[in-house]
Amino acid sequence: MPSIKETLDKLVAQMSQVILGKELEIRLVLTCLIARGHVLIEDLPGVGKTTLAHVLARVLGLSFQRIQFTSDLLPADIIGVSIYDKEAEQFKFHAGPIFAQMVLADEVNRATPKTQSALLEAMGEHQVTVEGETRRLPAPFFVLATQNPLHQIGTFPLPESQLDRFMMRLALGYPNHRTERALLKGKDRREMIADIVPTLTIQALLDIQNAVPQVHVADALIDYLQAILEFSRQSPRYRAGLSPRAGLAILHCAQAWALMQGRDHVIPEDVQTILPGVIGHRLVAMAEQQNTQALVKQLIDEVAIP
Repeated sequence: MPSIKETLDKLVAQMSQVILGKELEIRLVLTCLIARGHVLIEDLPGVGKTTLAHVLARVLGLSFQRIQFTSDLLPADIIGVSIYDKEAEQFKFHAGPIFAQMVLADEVNRATPKTQSALLEAMGEHQVTVEGETRRLPAPFFVLATQNPLHQIGTFPLPESQLDRFMMRLALGYPNHRTERALLKGKDRREMIADIVPTLTIQALLDIQNAVPQVHVADALIDYLQAILEFSRQSPRYRAGLSPRAGLAILHCAQAWALMQGRDHVIPEDVQTILPGVIGHRLVAMAEQQNTQALVKQLIDEVAIP
């Protein structure tokens, strides 16, 4: 029976045949998934965000729904609505696309804040409340949202409460010269997605998710994590420090990353690897011109490893 590392390596290799030159980003998305988080991918149109979502759903065999966010999208379009059934003489709930194991919230920042907020309960508690009744979402439940840069026309900034629901925010970026050449000369990506055969059962994925909390975290590692949180709260560089939820996100992602590397314990390098994705959208610099990468690098450089 293959180990968890071998299983996840196979998934990464399969996805890398379609999403070229982005192995690290693929691994980080998988890390977020097995840590039971959600991921936001912010980048320019056309770099492969939507393709990545389709590939991930196919290799895992997850039920999949795509929600195209637009300015006129309503919360009921996401959650669902009750419609009166004349024959039964009662209202019947028609579930919306949120009731899928994997949801692609495409161009999420093109919708109004009211519509964006329809995702909050689903992402935070894996349930939705409709007309006073709470309905559980399927397991596993994973939201992969894409976002256009805020300088583009027709976008609304995501509220901090919505951003904080995403365990990670990532960017794919442009491919390098060799990768782009292979992409231009290769098969159509849509055809390749159609040929993908799921390589993992739903139960196997749930078992991997259940294994993440079992990864050992030493007291010294907790000391390091707390030092990071404390530094962010005391440093004059940041408008606000990292919250306890951010601390838990760092911990769970580090455990998931360690599991992907085939280890049963977390080391400081695990924390440093996942840190940019986890805290980049949570830290806000006092100096607006300072970019996120520089912020995170300064934090890693200045917080000593115990």
